[in-house]
Amino acid sequence: MPARAFITGLAGLRLTPDEQSFLREANPWGSILFKRNIQDSAQLAALVESFRETVGWKAPILVDQEGGRVQRLGPPEWPDYPAGAVYGHIYDRARDAGLTAARLGARLIAADLHALGIDIDCLPVADVPVPGADAVIGDRAYGDRPDKVAAIAAAVAAGLLAGGVLPVVKHIPGHGRATADSHARLPVVEADRATLEATDFVPFRALRKLPLAMTAHIVFTAIDPLAPATTSAAMIDVIRRSIGYDGVLMSDDIAMGALTGSIGARSRAAIAAGCDLVLHCNGRLDEMQAVADAVPILSGAADRRAKAALAARRDPEPFDVAAARAAFSEMLAGRTVPAGTLTA
Repeated sequence: MPARAFITGLAGLRLTPDEQSFLREANPWGSILFKRNIQDSAQLAALVESFRETVGWKAPILVDQEGGRVQRLGPPEWPDYPAGAVYGHIYDRARDAGLTAARLGARLIAADLHALGIDIDCLPVADVPVPGADAVIGDRAYGDRPDKVAAIAAAVAAGLLAGGVLPVVKHIPGHGRATADSHARLPVVEADRATLEATDFVPFRALRKLPLAMTAHIVFTAIDPLAPATTSAAMIDVIRRSIGYDGVLMSDDIAMGALTGSIGARSRAAIAAGCDLVLHCNGRLDEMQAVADAVPILSGAADRRAKAALAARRDPEPFDVAAARAAFSEMLAGRTVPAGTLTA
């Protein structure tokens, strides 16, 4: 049975009978995990396996595991990873060291995730913050220069891919100018098109070959004064043509406060605008059903892109996790790591 064009959250630590019935019928393209779904490694691996058994195929499992404020897996069972800005600080001292640290941190995250059957991480963050922007991005960003953000984001993506985990670049075409948190309300960016092309869009253009990207729930008045990027055909045309992105385009969480209308209406609008997949995160079964009812079976270009992304899944490259963790700690402490120590 072909997958339907959405990614669903789950309510808790185990699938309920109602969720199992829903998943068998709706066949979402994948599922995304949150802290409410995570107790320990045995439970989490079992949940991943149960989801895939229920839908009947190796559907992708996603998580937001950035480091810093945004990491769903954490101590005591999993390491505490640094916020993205830490890599930026190392980069400012020594560019190569910053890129190596970013790649190694992502490779270690991938080792954690792959061991659990999680094969997609919603990372890197390619947003370029500006003074006065809302703190929702803040230290999640790698820096405030497009070239620096692009370089570190590429290193992070490479680390994930080396570990058998697909990256999702976010939040295309840029969340760095937002003066509101889109989880709560709709941000409006009034920068002119030339400014956006020279700054916000630059990292995404550099990362346009990555297999998956997540949209920003932001209005860019220079392109579409009414609809946020997620539901704007004009904005998605910019993403596809000007930025040149041809990978899977998924919405940010369709239930976020930036959007209005019913969950079904939001989902239909995102698909109509050109999103390939609708992301729904909160695990509420009634909303999950509304999304499933609103979106189509994957077909055409969306199906092509989704299949290409899944075809990019690979086994991890050889990697000494213990040695890499020790080297990573040394890098974060500002100490020199001997040449040849890193195999990521």
